[in-house]
Amino acid sequence: MTDDGRPRPVLDPEIPAEDRALLDAAPERLVAARLPAPPRPRTGRGTIAARALWVPAAALFYGVLPGGWIRMFFLAAMDGDDLVDVVFGWGRAALLAMLVVPLVHALLILSGQGEAAVLLAAVSFTGWTAGILRHLREPAAARAARRYHGRYLLPGDLDRPAARLLVRAQRACDAVLGSAAHRAGLLDDVDNTVVLPRQEWAIAVALAEHTRLRRERRAQRPERLSPRVRALLEPQDRALELSVASVVERVEALETYAAQARGLDDAYHEWQVVRRLPEQNERYRELLAATVRDDLAREEIERLAGGAAAARDLLRESVGDAVRAGHDLVSAMTNPRAK
Repeated sequence: MTDDGRPRPVLDPEIPAEDRALLDAAPERLVAARLPAPPRPRTGRGTIAARALWVPAAALFYGVLPGGWIRMFFLAAMDGDDLVDVVFGWGRAALLAMLVVPLVHALLILSGQGEAAVLLAAVSFTGWTAGILRHLREPAAARAARRYHGRYLLPGDLDRPAARLLVRAQRACDAVLGSAAHRAGLLDDVDNTVVLPRQEWAIAVALAEHTRLRRERRAQRPERLSPRVRALLEPQDRALELSVASVVERVEALETYAAQARGLDDAYHEWQVVRRLPEQNERYRELLAATVRDDLAREEIERLAGGAAAARDLLRESVGDAVRAGHDLVSAMTNPRAK
Protein backbone atom coordinates (compact mmCIF):
# COMPACT_ATOMS: atom_id res chain seq x y z
CA MET A 1 0.00 0.00 0.00
CA THR A 2 1.27 3.49 -0.86
CA ASP A 3 1.54 6.40 1.56
CA ASP A 4 -1.55 8.09 0.09
CA GLY A 5 -3.76 5.11 0.92
CA ARG A 6 -3.92 3.74 -2.61
CA PRO A 7 -2.96 0.15 -3.39
CA ARG A 8 0.57 -0.38 -4.60
CA PRO A 9 1.24 -1.99 -7.99
CA VAL A 10 0.85 -5.76 -7.94
CA LEU A 11 3.17 -7.94 -10.02
CA ASP A 12 2.61 -11.47 -11.21
CA PRO A 13 4.81 -13.58 -8.88
CA GLU A 14 5.76 -15.75 -11.87
CA ILE A 15 7.74 -12.85 -13.38
CA PRO A 16 11.47 -13.61 -12.94
CA ALA A 17 13.00 -11.99 -9.87
CA GLU A 18 15.44 -9.88 -11.91
CA ASP A 19 12.65 -8.37 -13.99
CA ARG A 20 10.48 -7.89 -10.89
CA ALA A 21 13.29 -5.84 -9.38
CA LEU A 22 13.43 -3.67 -12.51
CA LEU A 23 9.67 -3.05 -12.41
CA ASP A 24 9.66 -2.33 -8.67
CA ALA A 25 12.48 0.19 -9.12
CA ALA A 26 10.76 2.08 -11.97
CA PRO A 27 7.01 2.30 -11.22
CA GLU A 28 6.76 5.39 -13.43
CA ARG A 29 7.34 3.19 -16.51
CA LEU A 30 4.45 0.85 -15.74
CA VAL A 31 1.32 1.18 -17.87
CA ALA A 32 -2.10 0.14 -16.58
CA ALA A 33 -3.35 -3.15 -17.98
CA ARG A 34 -6.54 -1.47 -19.20
CA LEU A 35 -4.44 0.72 -21.50
CA PRO A 36 -2.55 -0.36 -24.64
CA ALA A 37 0.90 -1.78 -24.08
CA PRO A 38 3.74 0.74 -24.43
CA PRO A 39 5.05 0.62 -28.01
CA ARG A 40 8.50 -0.53 -28.94
CA PRO A 41 10.69 2.55 -29.48
CA ARG A 42 11.37 3.31 -33.12
CA THR A 43 14.35 5.18 -34.48
CA GLY A 44 13.83 7.37 -37.53
CA ARG A 45 16.21 7.59 -40.46
CA GLY A 46 17.35 11.06 -39.47
CA THR A 47 18.24 9.87 -35.99
CA ILE A 48 20.15 6.90 -37.40
CA ALA A 49 22.10 9.15 -39.75
CA ALA A 50 22.89 11.59 -36.95
CA ARG A 51 24.07 8.81 -34.65
CA ALA A 52 26.26 7.38 -37.41
CA LEU A 53 28.14 10.69 -37.32
CA TRP A 54 28.22 11.78 -33.71
CA VAL A 55 28.70 8.40 -32.01
CA PRO A 56 32.12 7.78 -33.65
CA ALA A 57 33.00 11.45 -33.13
CA ALA A 58 32.18 11.23 -29.40
CA ALA A 59 34.09 7.95 -29.07
CA LEU A 60 37.12 9.54 -30.73
CA PHE A 61 36.88 12.73 -28.65
CA TYR A 62 36.56 10.99 -25.28
CA GLY A 63 38.22 7.65 -25.96
CA VAL A 64 41.30 8.66 -27.96
CA LEU A 65 41.73 12.43 -27.72
CA PRO A 66 41.89 14.20 -24.33
CA GLY A 67 38.24 15.21 -24.60
CA GLY A 68 37.57 14.46 -20.94
CA TRP A 69 40.26 16.89 -19.80
CA ILE A 70 39.06 19.56 -22.25
CA ARG A 71 35.50 19.19 -20.95
CA MET A 72 36.63 19.43 -17.32
CA PHE A 73 38.72 22.57 -17.92
CA PHE A 74 35.87 24.16 -19.87
CA LEU A 75 33.33 23.48 -17.13
CA ALA A 76 35.73 24.54 -14.39
CA ALA A 77 36.17 27.89 -16.10
CA MET A 78 32.40 28.36 -16.13
CA ASP A 79 31.01 26.91 -12.89
CA GLY A 80 32.55 24.52 -10.38
CA ASP A 81 29.16 23.05 -9.39
CA ASP A 82 28.49 22.03 -12.99
CA LEU A 83 31.90 20.38 -13.03
CA VAL A 84 31.04 18.08 -10.14
CA ASP A 85 27.57 17.21 -11.40
CA VAL A 86 28.47 16.57 -15.01
CA VAL A 87 31.83 14.85 -14.60
CA PHE A 88 30.67 12.44 -11.93
CA GLY A 89 27.46 11.88 -13.89
CA TRP A 90 29.50 9.84 -16.34
CA GLY A 91 30.02 7.10 -13.80
CA ARG A 92 33.29 6.07 -12.18
CA ALA A 93 34.43 3.70 -14.91
CA ALA A 94 33.82 6.19 -17.74
CA LEU A 95 35.37 9.03 -15.74
CA LEU A 96 38.51 7.01 -15.03
CA ALA A 97 38.81 5.90 -18.65
CA MET A 98 38.44 9.35 -20.21
CA LEU A 99 41.04 10.83 -17.83
CA VAL A 100 43.64 8.06 -17.68
CA VAL A 101 43.60 6.61 -21.21
CA PRO A 102 44.64 9.86 -23.00
CA LEU A 103 47.56 10.25 -20.58
CA VAL A 104 48.72 6.68 -21.13
CA HIS A 105 48.26 7.12 -24.87
CA ALA A 106 50.43 10.25 -24.87
CA LEU A 107 53.13 8.53 -22.78
CA LEU A 108 53.24 5.61 -25.23
CA ILE A 109 53.67 7.97 -28.18
CA LEU A 110 56.43 9.95 -26.43
CA SER A 111 58.27 6.75 -25.51
CA GLY A 112 58.22 5.54 -29.12
CA GLN A 113 55.79 2.65 -28.60
CA GLY A 114 53.61 3.47 -31.57
CA GLU A 115 52.04 0.01 -31.97
CA ALA A 116 50.94 -0.07 -28.35
CA ALA A 117 49.52 3.43 -28.69
CA VAL A 118 47.52 2.41 -31.78
CA LEU A 119 46.24 -0.71 -30.02
CA LEU A 120 45.19 1.30 -26.94
CA ALA A 121 43.45 3.87 -29.12
CA ALA A 122 41.56 1.14 -31.00
CA VAL A 123 40.46 -0.59 -27.79
CA SER A 124 39.37 2.68 -26.18
CA PHE A 125 37.50 3.82 -29.30
CA THR A 126 35.68 0.47 -29.52
CA GLY A 127 34.79 0.53 -25.83
CA TRP A 128 33.39 4.05 -25.94
CA THR A 129 31.41 3.27 -29.10
CA ALA A 130 29.88 0.20 -27.46
CA GLY A 131 29.13 2.14 -24.28
CA ILE A 132 27.41 4.98 -26.12
CA LEU A 133 25.32 2.58 -28.21
CA ARG A 134 24.34 0.64 -25.08
CA HIS A 135 23.28 3.89 -23.42
CA LEU A 136 21.08 4.67 -26.42
CA ARG A 137 19.23 1.38 -26.22
CA GLU A 138 15.81 1.07 -24.65
CA PRO A 139 16.23 1.10 -20.85
CA ALA A 140 15.89 -2.31 -19.25
CA ALA A 141 13.00 -1.15 -17.04
CA ALA A 142 11.07 0.20 -20.06
CA ARG A 143 11.67 -3.05 -21.92
CA ALA A 144 10.40 -5.06 -18.93
CA ALA A 145 7.33 -2.80 -18.59
CA ARG A 146 6.49 -3.44 -22.23
CA ARG A 147 7.26 -7.16 -22.14
CA TYR A 148 5.19 -7.89 -19.02
CA HIS A 149 2.34 -5.50 -19.74
CA GLY A 150 -0.84 -7.11 -18.43
CA ARG A 151 1.11 -9.12 -15.85
CA TYR A 152 1.17 -6.22 -13.43
CA LEU A 153 -1.78 -4.18 -12.19
CA LEU A 154 -1.86 -0.53 -11.14
CA PRO A 155 -4.35 1.55 -9.11
CA GLY A 156 -5.75 2.79 -12.43
CA ASP A 157 -6.94 -0.75 -13.18
CA LEU A 158 -9.26 -0.68 -10.16
CA ASP A 159 -12.33 1.31 -9.22
CA ARG A 160 -12.88 2.48 -5.66
CA PRO A 161 -14.56 -0.66 -4.24
CA ALA A 162 -11.85 -2.86 -5.77
CA ALA A 163 -9.05 -0.57 -4.60
CA ARG A 164 -10.37 -0.61 -1.03
CA LEU A 165 -10.40 -4.41 -0.98
CA LEU A 166 -6.89 -4.62 -2.40
CA VAL A 167 -5.63 -2.14 0.22
CA ARG A 168 -7.08 -4.39 2.92
CA ALA A 169 -5.38 -7.44 1.42
CA GLN A 170 -2.05 -5.63 1.15
CA ARG A 171 -2.25 -4.40 4.72
CA ALA A 172 -2.85 -7.96 5.90
CA CYS A 173 0.08 -9.29 3.87
CA ASP A 174 2.34 -6.54 5.19
CA ALA A 175 1.26 -7.29 8.76
CA VAL A 176 2.20 -10.97 8.42
CA LEU A 177 5.52 -10.34 6.69
CA GLY A 178 6.39 -7.64 9.21
CA SER A 179 5.49 -9.71 12.26
CA ALA A 180 8.08 -10.85 14.76
CA ALA A 181 6.65 -14.37 14.49
CA HIS A 182 7.47 -14.45 10.78
CA ARG A 183 10.97 -13.07 11.32
CA ALA A 184 11.59 -15.59 14.10
CA GLY A 185 10.57 -18.49 11.87
CA LEU A 186 7.50 -19.46 13.91
CA LEU A 187 5.44 -19.49 10.69
CA ASP A 188 7.84 -21.64 8.70
CA ASP A 189 5.07 -24.16 7.98
CA VAL A 190 3.65 -21.50 5.64
CA ASP A 191 6.14 -20.05 3.16
CA ASN A 192 4.71 -16.55 3.45
CA THR A 193 7.15 -15.06 0.94
CA VAL A 194 5.63 -17.38 -1.68
CA VAL A 195 2.03 -17.83 -0.54
CA LEU A 196 1.18 -14.20 0.20
CA PRO A 197 2.35 -12.71 -3.16
CA ARG A 198 0.31 -15.36 -4.95
CA GLN A 199 -2.73 -14.54 -2.84
CA GLU A 200 -2.25 -10.81 -3.46
CA TRP A 201 -1.92 -11.34 -7.23
CA ALA A 202 -4.96 -13.62 -7.44
CA ILE A 203 -7.06 -11.11 -5.51
CA ALA A 204 -5.82 -8.22 -7.65
CA VAL A 205 -6.61 -10.07 -10.89
CA ALA A 206 -10.14 -10.81 -9.72
CA LEU A 207 -10.67 -7.21 -8.59
CA ALA A 208 -9.40 -5.85 -11.91
CA GLU A 209 -11.92 -8.07 -13.73
CA HIS A 210 -14.70 -6.88 -11.41
CA THR A 211 -13.73 -3.30 -12.23
CA ARG A 212 -13.75 -3.97 -15.97
CA LEU A 213 -17.21 -5.55 -15.79
CA ARG A 214 -18.62 -2.71 -13.69
CA ARG A 215 -17.23 -0.15 -16.10
CA GLU A 216 -18.78 -2.00 -19.03
CA ARG A 217 -22.11 -2.11 -17.24
CA ARG A 218 -22.01 1.64 -16.56
CA ALA A 219 -21.21 2.25 -20.23
CA GLN A 220 -24.39 0.35 -21.14
CA ARG A 221 -26.40 2.93 -19.15
CA PRO A 222 -28.80 0.39 -17.63
CA GLU A 223 -31.22 3.15 -16.56
CA ARG A 224 -32.10 3.53 -20.23
CA LEU A 225 -32.84 -0.19 -20.73
CA SER A 226 -36.30 -1.65 -20.58
CA PRO A 227 -37.30 -3.88 -17.64
CA ARG A 228 -37.24 -6.91 -19.94
CA VAL A 229 -33.64 -6.30 -20.97
CA ARG A 230 -32.59 -5.53 -17.39
CA ALA A 231 -34.09 -8.86 -16.36
CA LEU A 232 -31.87 -10.58 -18.92
CA LEU A 233 -28.86 -8.92 -17.28
CA GLU A 234 -29.76 -9.99 -13.74
CA PRO A 235 -27.86 -13.34 -13.95
CA GLN A 236 -24.72 -11.39 -14.84
CA ASP A 237 -25.21 -9.08 -11.89
CA ARG A 238 -25.72 -12.06 -9.60
CA ALA A 239 -22.57 -13.75 -10.90
CA LEU A 240 -20.58 -10.59 -10.25
CA GLU A 241 -21.99 -10.29 -6.74
CA LEU A 242 -21.04 -13.90 -5.96
CA SER A 243 -17.53 -13.37 -7.28
CA VAL A 244 -17.11 -10.18 -5.24
CA ALA A 245 -18.36 -12.00 -2.13
CA SER A 246 -15.81 -14.77 -2.74
CA VAL A 247 -12.98 -12.25 -3.01
CA VAL A 248 -14.18 -10.52 0.16
CA GLU A 249 -13.95 -13.87 1.95
CA ARG A 250 -10.39 -14.33 0.71
CA VAL A 251 -9.46 -10.85 1.94
CA GLU A 252 -11.08 -11.57 5.30
CA ALA A 253 -9.12 -14.83 5.51
CA LEU A 254 -5.91 -12.85 4.99
CA GLU A 255 -6.98 -10.38 7.68
CA THR A 256 -7.72 -13.27 10.05
CA TYR A 257 -4.29 -14.69 9.30
CA ALA A 258 -2.71 -11.29 10.05
CA ALA A 259 -4.64 -11.05 13.33
CA GLN A 260 -3.45 -14.52 14.33
CA ALA A 261 0.11 -13.53 13.46
CA ARG A 262 -0.21 -10.48 15.71
CA GLY A 263 -1.52 -12.74 18.48
CA LEU A 264 1.40 -15.06 17.97
CA ASP A 265 3.68 -12.02 18.24
CA ASP A 266 2.30 -11.42 21.75
CA ALA A 267 2.80 -15.07 22.69
CA TYR A 268 6.33 -14.97 21.33
CA HIS A 269 7.11 -11.83 23.35
CA GLU A 270 5.79 -13.48 26.51
CA TRP A 271 7.82 -16.59 25.72
CA GLN A 272 10.98 -14.47 25.47
CA VAL A 273 10.20 -12.82 28.82
CA VAL A 274 9.50 -16.15 30.52
CA ARG A 275 12.62 -17.74 29.07
CA ARG A 276 14.78 -15.16 30.84
CA LEU A 277 13.01 -15.49 34.22
CA PRO A 278 15.12 -18.34 35.69
CA GLU A 279 18.37 -16.48 35.02
CA GLN A 280 16.95 -13.21 36.34
CA ASN A 281 15.56 -14.92 39.45
CA GLU A 282 18.98 -16.38 40.16
CA ARG A 283 20.54 -12.92 39.98
CA TYR A 284 17.94 -11.52 42.37
CA ARG A 285 18.48 -14.46 44.72
CA GLU A 286 22.21 -13.80 44.77
CA LEU A 287 21.50 -10.11 45.42
CA LEU A 288 19.38 -10.93 48.48
CA ALA A 289 21.86 -13.49 49.78
CA ALA A 290 24.70 -10.98 49.52
CA THR A 291 22.96 -7.94 51.00
CA VAL A 292 20.22 -9.09 53.38
CA ARG A 293 21.03 -11.24 56.46
CA ASP A 294 17.78 -12.10 58.19
CA ASP A 295 14.85 -14.48 58.09
CA LEU A 296 12.99 -12.27 55.57
CA ALA A 297 15.82 -12.73 53.08
CA ARG A 298 15.63 -16.51 53.43
CA GLU A 299 11.89 -16.42 52.76
CA GLU A 300 12.34 -14.28 49.63
CA ILE A 301 15.11 -16.56 48.37
CA GLU A 302 12.88 -19.61 48.75
CA ARG A 303 10.08 -17.76 46.94
CA LEU A 304 12.39 -16.92 44.04
CA ALA A 305 13.49 -20.53 43.81
CA GLY A 306 9.86 -21.61 43.59
CA GLY A 307 9.24 -18.93 40.95
CA ALA A 308 12.01 -20.35 38.81
CA ALA A 309 10.31 -23.73 38.73
CA ALA A 310 6.98 -22.10 37.84
CA ALA A 311 8.69 -20.15 35.08
CA ARG A 312 10.02 -23.35 33.53
CA ASP A 313 6.51 -24.80 33.50
CA LEU A 314 5.05 -21.63 31.99
CA LEU A 315 7.78 -21.66 29.34
CA ARG A 316 6.86 -25.18 28.24
CA GLU A 317 3.20 -24.17 28.10
CA SER A 318 3.96 -21.02 26.08
CA VAL A 319 6.06 -22.92 23.55
CA GLY A 320 3.24 -25.42 23.14
CA ASP A 321 0.72 -22.64 22.61
CA ALA A 322 2.97 -20.98 20.02
CA VAL A 323 3.38 -24.23 18.12
CA ARG A 324 -0.37 -24.87 18.11
CA ALA A 325 -1.03 -21.30 16.96
CA GLY A 326 1.43 -21.78 14.11
CA HIS A 327 -0.39 -24.91 12.95
CA ASP A 328 -3.72 -23.07 13.14
CA LEU A 329 -2.30 -20.39 10.86
CA VAL A 330 -1.14 -23.03 8.39
CA SER A 331 -4.62 -24.55 8.31
CA ALA A 332 -6.20 -21.14 7.79
CA MET A 333 -4.12 -20.51 4.68
CA THR A 334 -3.89 -23.97 3.14
CA ASN A 335 -7.58 -24.81 3.61
CA PRO A 336 -9.47 -21.55 2.98
CA ARG A 337 -13.26 -21.76 2.81
CA ALA A 338 -14.38 -21.01 -0.74
CA LYS A 339 -17.77 -20.40 -2.21
